[in-house]
Amino acid sequence: MDYKHVVVLTGAGISAESGIPTFRGAGGLWFKHRIEDVATTEAFARSPALVLEFYNQRRAQLEIAQPNKAHTALARLEQGYRVTIVTQNVDNLHERAGSTNVLHLHGQLCQARSSADPDLVVDIGYRPIRMGDTCPLGSQLRPDVVWFGEPVPMMHKASAVVATADTLLIIGTSLAVYPAASLAHEAPARAVVFVIDPEAEPGWIPGARVFREKATRRVPLLVDELLGM
Repeated sequence: MDYKHVVVLTGAGISAESGIPTFRGAGGLWFKHRIEDVATTEAFARSPALVLEFYNQRRAQLEIAQPNKAHTALARLEQGYRVTIVTQNVDNLHERAGSTNVLHLHGQLCQARSSADPDLVVDIGYRPIRMGDTCPLGSQLRPDVVWFGEPVPMMHKASAVVATADTLLIIGTSLAVYPAASLAHEAPARAVVFVIDPEAEPGWIPGARVFREKATRRVPLLVDELLGM
């Protein structure tokens, strides 16, 4: 059977329900620093140990977090559809819930990359990155996370994926940050669009069904609805 293609755009809201703080609200969690002080290339050049420890804390927190009902429902959707998840999140909760086709726009917390060659990426799991931890080229490892001001290398691939959607789900994100904000408008006119976010604005995407609810409440219900079609 040629399953219809469901594309899911997810943001911080879906992982917040698993206890992962939203990135924009994380400035005071551990070091009381602004995001600009821990998530830019300038910050890494100025205070690399501080930046590394900021992400080490996030990685340690991710290790104890668990996928929630929204994550597991999206994995279940693969029983009836071809599903591609395009996430702005750097956690691995979609994969741990069972989703098999996940595109990470902003990198992955459980990976590190060379500070000299961005294409040299290594899996690190949940272990910390320390000063002096180097890639095979001898350069310091850094988080494999897209920082503010850096290009988003997966954008072209994500745009191409969204352009093939028969159904588009937008979950836990306001898509307020560019370039990710443009993705919702890449869907073809024929696509059926659902938006699930407590702060969603009706009419933001013309014709979309909007649910101003938390992901853990609405996503399982919507998945049941789609699988019952």
